[in-house]
Amino acid sequence: MPTPKKSLGQHWLFDSKSLGAICDAAEITPDDTILEIGPGLGPLTIELTQRAKNVIAVEFDEQLARELPSRVPAANLKVIHEDILKFNLNNLPQNYKVVANVPYYITSSLVRYLLESKNPPKTTVMLIQKEVAERICAKPGDMSILAISAQLYAETDLGVLVTADKFDPPPKVDSQVVILNKREKPLFKDLDVKKFFRIVRAGFGEKRKTLRNSLSGGLQLDKTKVETLLDKSGIAQTTRAQQLSLEDWHKLYIGL
Repeated sequence: MPTPKKSLGQHWLFDSKSLGAICDAAEITPDDTILEIGPGLGPLTIELTQRAKNVIAVEFDEQLARELPSRVPAANLKVIHEDILKFNLNNLPQNYKVVANVPYYITSSLVRYLLESKNPPKTTVMLIQKEVAERICAKPGDMSILAISAQLYAETDLGVLVTADKFDPPPKVDSQVVILNKREKPLFKDLDVKKFFRIVRAGFGEKRKTLRNSLSGGLQLDKTKVETLLDKSGIAQTTRAQQLSLEDWHKLYIGL
């Protein structure tokens, strides 16, 4: 068995109950096309090929990609050796689903890459670091740029907890399934995403500061203009970025 590469964040998961729960969360049907990210040695791939019509497994590790077809000799499996962040999602059929045990270090980049794609998945089910899963599903009071990035495009929910001892080698933290279901309709019409996130990034630029100060510095606006903007948006001057809802951010976007 190949030795897990620390540089790629590889931790093998063979626990059948956990693997089944990941697949269950995706509500896979016999008509589904599944994109699996980082299949590794293929235990999750086996489950997926038994449930879905087609499974496209994208693996960055050349050796693992080369060996996977012999580990999982399924006619409905296609293995691609590629960096998932460079993979062309437009080649997949609409309403495909993503199911993956994801290396922790690419989680944030991957969420945005999938959800902001011109062909986003209908459902994304990922096993990720527990703390990050909780951040993605956070409510106003504990929001982050990652939470906003996910919740702008998808309805988010937490799935099963998978403790560190279920992996080989065990990671330093527990993992949890996060479920992202693409919104059927955009949350906001005619949104300039670049402008929206420029405001969000400015707001989170200095988390300990109030929005009055962080927006003023981040957007290079006079503080009196920011005060007027906050008042018009019904947001208190002492509010901090993590306290805002997506609707609040949209009010600021409209006001600028």
